[in-house]
Amino acid sequence: MKAIVVQPGAGSPVVVERPVPEPASGEALVRICRVGVDGTDYEVIEGSHGGVPDGDDQLVLGHEAVGVVEDANGTELEEGQYVVPTVRRPPAGVETNEYFERGEPDMAPDGEYVERGIVGAHGFMAEYITSPAADLVPIPAELAEWGFLVEPISITEKAIEHARATRSAFDWRPESALVLGTGSLGLLTVAMFATTLDYERVYCLGRKDRPHPMIDIIERLGATYIDSRETPVSEIPGAYEPMDVVYEATGYAKHAFESIDALAPNGVAALLGVPSDWSFEVDGGRLHRELVLHNKAVVGSVNSNRRHFEAAIDTLDALPDWTLESIVTGIYGLESVDRAFPKATARVAAAGHASAGAPDDDTTIKTAVEFRDI
Repeated sequence: MKAIVVQPGAGSPVVVERPVPEPASGEALVRICRVGVDGTDYEVIEGSHGGVPDGDDQLVLGHEAVGVVEDANGTELEEGQYVVPTVRRPPAGVETNEYFERGEPDMAPDGEYVERGIVGAHGFMAEYITSPAADLVPIPAELAEWGFLVEPISITEKAIEHARATRSAFDWRPESALVLGTGSLGLLTVAMFATTLDYERVYCLGRKDRPHPMIDIIERLGATYIDSRETPVSEIPGAYEPMDVVYEATGYAKHAFESIDALAPNGVAALLGVPSDWSFEVDGGRLHRELVLHNKAVVGSVNSNRRHFEAAIDTLDALPDWTLESIVTGIYGLESVDRAFPKATARVAAAGHASAGAPDDDTTIKTAVEFRDI
């Protein structure tokens, strides 16, 4: 079978031949249909995040996937059923641990998990994969074409759940939300705030010049676009309003602290971006006072579990079709796989290597690789 692999830090992904895996007891064989590409994949490609499985020098990419059960192998799944695989698994050689037994692998600390396609385990960018049936979430056939978006939506499902949990001690009625970042995760989250979560006022911060398709999506959803070059995060309360929720999806380290200033009293900031090491000065005393005197909270969130995937499927079904069609700017077969990785191919070209011509990275929002028609 064909698979897309990377040697972290060595350049762009390549298509290779690998043997079709054999499902073990309790596992199903899944034929992959589509796999999404996101920022984490680029971090893995660059070598700044993740790592290969023990004993291997390459990693099969991909953690946002949808496929169809090829061989149920005696599990409760049905052959021909569409499924979305979750990402975390117990470490190699470990059957389970307390986090997986509780159904909360997303809360496991480093060393207590591997992540398929990211760190320590091969991903889903292959014609076939095997997975424990318990880690395969059924999705209706009519949603399968967008099934690779379930994983990123599940990340927001978890972040919002945890944000709400920090406010559960009192009668919290949020009306305003600010999303930091105009990437695919940020835009999907704007869509959720504006539609399925039904916030009255939604804002999104970015660094794009008009006209731009990302801004068009934001404004068509009824949200307000804010240019960070004109209005920094900390100045948003004065220019617009203090926010009940700030959702950070940029990985820009200063935003974690600027979000505190952007919050309304009783507000909560959910941090999802993973920044590189960066030292800078902050007014720690003032930020501490803001948190204490105004009952603000900051919560970090990473990964998600099966419950969040199930909620994400319901959300996917409720999102306007035009939103999904606008956010997904390209689905590419193996013959043009480099077009699914425009940032990686752009870097290869910049280094003096040949490139088949990736799409304009500034207008590319979300891409996916297609292995099989849906």
